[in-house]
Formats: sequence, C-alpha cells, structure tokens
Amino acid sequence: MAKMMELSKLNENHKLLRDLAGTWSYTVTMWMAPNAPPTKSSGTSVTKPIMDGRFFVTDVTGQMKMPGPDGKMKDVTFKGTGMDGYDNVKNKFVSSWGDNMGTGIMMSEGTYDPATKTFTYTSEYEAIPGMKTKIREVLKVADKNHHSFEWYEDRGGQEVKTMEINYTRKK
Repeated sequence: MAKMMELSKLNENHKLLRDLAGTWSYTVTMWMAPNAPPTKSSGTSVTKPIMDGRFFVTDVTGQMKMPGPDGKMKDVTFKGTGMDGYDNVKNKFVSSWGDNMGTGIMMSEGTYDPATKTFTYTSEYEAIPGMKTKIREVLKVADKNHHSFEWYEDRGGQEVKTMEINYTRKK
C-alpha cells in the first residue's frame, strides 16, 4: 500500500502537462491523399486538469470540410475529447482520444525530450476493420502561448505526415 501511495504522487511530468492547460485557438492542415491539396480548418481546444492535476481533459470543437454523400465538400462540425496524464508505474506519458469521426478510442504512450520541449507518442489505430495503422504523434512546445502537433501514419512501411495543428493560447 505504501508503494501504491508513493506512485500516486504528482511529479515534474504532471507539471509539464499542466502548462498545456487553457483555452486555445487552432488551425489544422490535413493531407488526405499524397497528390491532393491539403485541407485546412480551425477551431477551439479547451484543456482542464482533473483529479488534482493527475490527468488533463481536452475538448475540441471546430469546422472542417468533408465529402458528403454526393462527393462534394461540405462543412462538418468536428468534436473530440482527449485525456492525458503521466503514468508513474509505466514511467510514460499516456493519452486517449475519441471523436465524432469514429467510435474507437485511441490509446497512446509517449516520452518527453526536455532539450527540444517535445512530447512523442506512439500508438496503433484501427479506423476500418482489419486496417491497423501505426501512428506517431509529436507535440512541440514553442512557448507558453504556442505549441504544435504533428500526426504521422505508417503507410506501407513509410511514415507520412498527414496532419499538423498549430495552437495559440486565447487571452
């Protein structure tokens, strides 16, 4: 029990996540296909601590262009929720994500490089039955008011950047 209590304590890793709490505006660039032009969208992201700062819940809302049943692009409201923390047992950052573009919950584990102020997470996601995709996520902290997020997918053994999000803290 004493070891469990010790492992439940907050540490410097939780403080790193706390610095990402707040309300942010974001812009997204997505590359859906290798030769297609990127799509761009924007929205708001709100990150709040829960359980005394052990975890951080992020709610995202934005507008994005998606093809409708007729193949023409239309505006769609995007909503997503993530939860991040630092697992003292695993000695890793942990993250979960779900959104209104699917029904699965993606689980990721990661590390932090203090020299570059970069979190790097890896996961595997199955958006379509039988099509598991290895994912690498990179979150770079520029300063207290700006950070970026890059999403890479393994496509046949080659890693491809398919999304980039730039965040600015709202005043």
